[in-house]
Amino acid sequence: MDAPLKLQGKDGEDIAVIAACLQDALVPVGDLTYLPEERRFVAVLNRFCWETAEAVHDADHAYQRVLCGLCFDDVRGVSLRGVDRHDSGRLLQLLTIESSDQAITLVFAGGAAFRLEVSAVRCILEDLVEPWPTQWQPSHDGAAGEAPPDAS
Repeated sequence: MDAPLKLQGKDGEDIAVIAACLQDALVPVGDLTYLPEERRFVAVLNRFCWETAEAVHDADHAYQRVLCGLCFDDVRGVSLRGVDRHDSGRLLQLLTIESSDQAITLVFAGGAAFRLEVSAVRCILEDLVEPWPTQWQPSHDGAAGEAPPDAS
């Protein structure tokens, strides 16, 4: 990867780009945090580097994953579906992020979701460390791909 990814989202189109970059990111429930006094929702995710995946053509090159920070500002409240906040070690796999003028929804595999009530769409996604190699590419069509999030 040439440079760490750093994106800013201010509308639905921006959020769609950020969602594409974060598709198949893995995150423990405990790494998704609402900070009401700051009106901020933050997460640290292990994202698959889709932007470099096409460059991997043979076994001599590896796919990549990287830890990234995700922050939403102007958050008035958060509601959960299919998530036990006390199960902080449960690993979630992000499928997409949906947005409207008043809400952002992080949609995870297995029916889990975090809905953020927002005053405005304000988001930052930033890689935090250097990427590391992985042999697995996520797959959604039943083909051989990345192991499920709960696999060893």
